Amino acid sequence: MPIIRAPSSPEHNPDDADALGLKALGWVLTEDTRAERLLALTGLTPDILRERLTDRTVLAAVLDFLANHEPDLMLAADALGVEPQVLLDAREQLTK
Repeated sequence: MPIIRAPSSPEHNPDDADALGLKALGWVLTEDTRAERLLALTGLTPDILRERLTDRTVLAAVLDFLANHEPDLMLAADALGVEPQVLLDAREQLTK
């Protein structure tokens, strides 16, 4: 039986952008200092994150936060197993 492999550069649909935004949020929240910086710079609050966890505006804000700090963007991309551009593309999808 042949092994089926995913293409090396898959097309990402808008649903992927939502999932990636949520994964990025999870990654940001794994470090207290980074999580506090997210809240301070975006104006998000823990209550907003709980109440609007899947809101595309919130997820776009998380990806925007990463996009504006290249070291975090690179670390997040590595942790999530994607190229940094995929995170940037997801941000664009979430703002449409």
